[in-house]
Formats: sequence, C-alpha cells, structure tokens
Amino acid sequence: MTGRLAHIFRHPIKAHGREELASVVLSAGASLPWDRHWAVAHAASKFDAAAPAWTPCPNFQRGARTPALMAITAEFDEATGEMTLRHPDLPVLCFHPETEGARLIDWLTPISPDDRFAPVALVKAPGVAMTDSDYPTLSIKNLASNAALSDHMGQPLSIHRWRGNLWVDGFAPWAEFEWIGRQLRVGETLLEVRERVGRCKATSANPETGVIDADTLRGLREVVGEQDFGVFAVVLQGGRIRPGDVVEVI
Repeated sequence: MTGRLAHIFRHPIKAHGREELASVVLSAGASLPWDRHWAVAHAASKFDAAAPAWTPCPNFQRGARTPALMAITAEFDEATGEMTLRHPDLPVLCFHPETEGARLIDWLTPISPDDRFAPVALVKAPGVAMTDSDYPTLSIKNLASNAALSDHMGQPLSIHRWRGNLWVDGFAPWAEFEWIGRQLRVGETLLEVRERVGRCKATSANPETGVIDADTLRGLREVVGEQDFGVFAVVLQGGRIRPGDVVEVI
C-alpha cells in the first residue's frame, strides 16, 4: 500500500501559527524539529518554569478556548532565531522567542481571554516538544479523510483545522486508522504509527478568520464514531523527507 507525502507543517509555538516546510530532517525518537518548541502558559497554568518538563495541553493557551488563535500563521528563521507571526486582525509581529516573549503576550492580548486563562508567558522545556502526547510524536493526516468529512458536512474544510505535521495522499479515506501498530516508510525515514489523535473544539474554527463555522466534532462522530482525526507516529529511523516522497505502509 503506497501513497505520497503531500505537505509538511510545523507549529513552532503550540497553537500559535502554522508553517509549511519544503523539507525536514527527522531524528529517531524525536518530534519534528522546532514543532511545538514553545507554548503560551495562561494564568491558571501549572507549568513549572523552575523545573520545565512536558505538560498537558490544558495548561496552555490553545484554539479550543481561544478560536481566534487558529488564524495565526508563522515563519521561523532557524538561523537568526526570529519569528514572524501574522493574524488577519493584528499587525505583523517579528520577535525573538528566546528573549522577547513579553512582546508576544502583548500582541496576543486583543484576541485572548482576560480572565484566569489570559496568556502570561512564553515557555519551553529543553529537549521536549509540547505535543498533545506525552512522548515525542509526529501527527499524520490523510487528505482523503479531510475530503470525505468535507463532503459529509457539505462544506469545504481547510486542512489547517487539524494542525498536522505530515499530510499524505493516495490512500482511501480513514485508511490511517488501520495503520495503528504498523510502520510507514517515508523518504529516508521509518515511522511507527501508535494511536489515533483525539480532536477538540479548535477544529471548529476557520483557519482563515479564527471564527467558529463548522461542527467538526459532530461530523467526526457521525462518520467515524469517535472524535478522532489523524494518527500519532514515532520516528524509528531518521532522515530527510520532502513533499512528493513515497509513503509505504509496511
């Protein structure tokens, strides 16, 4: 069973912007480089800055509570450390996450809650990606599944609703759920699919506007039976991947 790799995306700041990549080098046992490298802690977060470690996603600002975040796009310059964020309702922000986290918090204020979930700090845990799983993963999505759900709901659904890392093409809708426990050869790499990805309300927001306009969770329950879309995989063998690479299920 083969298909192809269609897109590669990373999300340098968890829930705060997507960025498409022309290629990337994966490493065994690691997440996609710079994906979810930072996260935005809110006022009620239990993230411990004195002993930073992987922390569950409810401790961070995210699209499920703040749908406007879904409209952010990102560009991260690895050489200079500069991040550029764009949002349709805000001015362009260029800043250095390592030293200018406060500028991000100020920029986010107009589209963020002003209660106990207000954003307070840009944080990270060295060597750990703030993925939704408590182990280093990449999320894999199937273009055919997105098309099938769009048809069922009677409206086009942007792939950006799902915040995936790798998008594959050439497979049947929902075939990815049958890959649990199997391996994928993608370009130079070897991945192992571990589990389904449970979805949240963030997917109901339009990634162009940040406005809720689709009951994606109900759509998934009607089509799949669960609120799942995509799968998590771990990297067994590293190497470079790029769109167009063959994806083989083995």
